[in-house]
Amino acid sequence: MNGPEKARRLPRRLYAEELLRLQAELVKLQEWVRAEGARLVVVFEGRDAAGKGGAIKRITEYLNPRVTRIAALPVPTERQRTQWYLQRYIEHLPAAGEIVLFDRSWYNRAGVERVMGFCTEQEYRRFFHQCPIFERLLVEDGILLRKYWFSVSDGEQERRFRARLDDPLRCWKLSPMDLESISRWEDYSLAKDDMFVHTDIPEAPWYVVEADDKRRARINMIAHLLSTVPYQDVRPPELELPARPPSRGYRRPSRDTQTYVPDHAATLISGDPS
Repeated sequence: MNGPEKARRLPRRLYAEELLRLQAELVKLQEWVRAEGARLVVVFEGRDAAGKGGAIKRITEYLNPRVTRIAALPVPTERQRTQWYLQRYIEHLPAAGEIVLFDRSWYNRAGVERVMGFCTEQEYRRFFHQCPIFERLLVEDGILLRKYWFSVSDGEQERRFRARLDDPLRCWKLSPMDLESISRWEDYSLAKDDMFVHTDIPEAPWYVVEADDKRRARINMIAHLLSTVPYQDVRPPELELPARPPSRGYRRPSRDTQTYVPDHAATLISGDPS
């Protein structure tokens, strides 16, 4: 982030208000996708600790998990390593009325696999030949494909890594592979530039999200996504709560016949002087 944009962090109050408004729009988008039988794929890529996971979490917070799925694939199995590279991603693509958010995607080959030497030069070059063809086929078939690259500075990335090291709730987010990205910063930069040259195509362009300010990044990314999809407000069916029928004499079994979760909350209340 350059110039005056970097100087001012988005205030928390403005962020919270706008995020809630955008999340309401995401619910409308989801209902439009379901009603129209549309298929939406959103690819999240970027450096480690760039904020991809946080953005995905805010997007899905109020959405129906039966409609909106997150695809975060683990390391491929031995069998998957012998398949066509794109094969295991294809099975996660949406059917009609579904949204799939790829928390990292087939672009692993252009990033971590390239930098860490997990693929051969031939596999790397084959990917760049096939990937634009693959994405054009998705778009040609009617899939709405959006690709976002979360960009973070080296200083901010290191700050976030250090914060995770000291946070018992987030230390799981760090791995030796993540820390390796510090010493290989320029290698990842070159790999990203090469990736953009080959895969930033008119049918499926890359959109860069400046992510040193996480709040700005989330707001900007969600607002942009909504602006690129021609969704409309779909009126839900009118529902009416039915009247509860009179009792037919049902009696609840004695509490002694069932095992209840201990009332841990009661211990908190008893120790609270207020």
